[in-house]
Amino acid sequence: MGTADKKFILELPLKVILTEEGTSNFISNNKKLLRIKLADNIEEYGISLNKFSPQSIQNMVLLDYISKIEISMSEFVSKRQEVMDLSKVLVYSILYKQFDREVYNALIQCECVRKYNRLNPSKIIDEHTQFSDRQLRSTLQSKESIIQVARKTILEPIWKIILENKEYSSEEKNIYLLMSEKFMNRLGLMNWYIITMFYKNENAGEMFVALRKLLSSYMEKSKVAEYISVMVMELALNNENTNIKKEARLMYAGVDDVDSLIFDPEIRAKIVQELQRKHELVFLSWKLGGGSTSIGKQGRLSITLYNKDDEFQEVKENIETAKAAKNNNKSLIDFYREMPEGQQGTDLGLFYLSYLDDACKKVNIKFESIVNQYSASDLTVINLNFNFNV
Repeated sequence: MGTADKKFILELPLKVILTEEGTSNFISNNKKLLRIKLADNIEEYGISLNKFSPQSIQNMVLLDYISKIEISMSEFVSKRQEVMDLSKVLVYSILYKQFDREVYNALIQCECVRKYNRLNPSKIIDEHTQFSDRQLRSTLQSKESIIQVARKTILEPIWKIILENKEYSSEEKNIYLLMSEKFMNRLGLMNWYIITMFYKNENAGEMFVALRKLLSSYMEKSKVAEYISVMVMELALNNENTNIKKEARLMYAGVDDVDSLIFDPEIRAKIVQELQRKHELVFLSWKLGGGSTSIGKQGRLSITLYNKDDEFQEVKENIETAKAAKNNNKSLIDFYREMPEGQQGTDLGLFYLSYLDDACKKVNIKFESIVNQYSASDLTVINLNFNFNV
């Protein structure tokens, strides 16, 4: 929690697929787009990055420019922290966006806004109201002092609760204080327009109470970012170990206890090098709920992990047929329980999954896991689906 901004630059082989808004923006700014082939062999427009700042990715998500991010590597151990940081950045970004949407929905239901709408039927503020960012920035430019006072009015009671909580350590208090500011810093221009417009209204207190309630709720929701990042890393490492063991059996066919070889750093490095030469990869993708054109899908995140298989396209085309004949979906917990006894990481996987499941339930985030295994191609596809808009 709170570690998403630790590194200024992350080094990961990113394939970033853009939304319509993102594509339009890049083209209008004369930035060249690539046709990128993803793990499922589908080609889409996007950009390729090897070094990037977490903040730049977050800004693009907040602007609805990104629809999917994919990384593929033969081994994840050396990039463990970077992958976890990226995962947290994406989860926090979705939470910031959802917070902004919910604040807006709460504000337009407040009595001061409803009364204004009754008195100004030609200038109503509702879910259909739209102003350009340029208009809003121009209007808010002269209201900076009001914004700072309103921000302090909203945050101070929350800070007081955090500082007086005896169950929090000093570090946890600092994390929560920082997190409350981060959510407020990412509140959209339209919300600040409404807040400054009605700041001195006799019913302004209703706005602040609603905002504080949502802020507290989303600070709780943000705890799942850590659990999700750990779970994703656990699954990626599990896939990595599967590939390494498979390759070890080919490279050291005469050895009795092949599985133990992978714990020797030098041998493991040789196996990874061979996997890289053969282009045997583990793929990890994050599919984001979508921009303004994806009505009803905002606040959703799908994370998919699978090993690349030469026959993946053929398997993909047969998936629907297989499902129609027999639904072979299983939950992630069933997947772990059915692993061969002694498989590395199984106990940890169940441990992390249990925590993630409990954390999501506590903060009303819908979470489901689906695992498909295709024995003919030795391909396992794991989907983690989250709906933050519940």
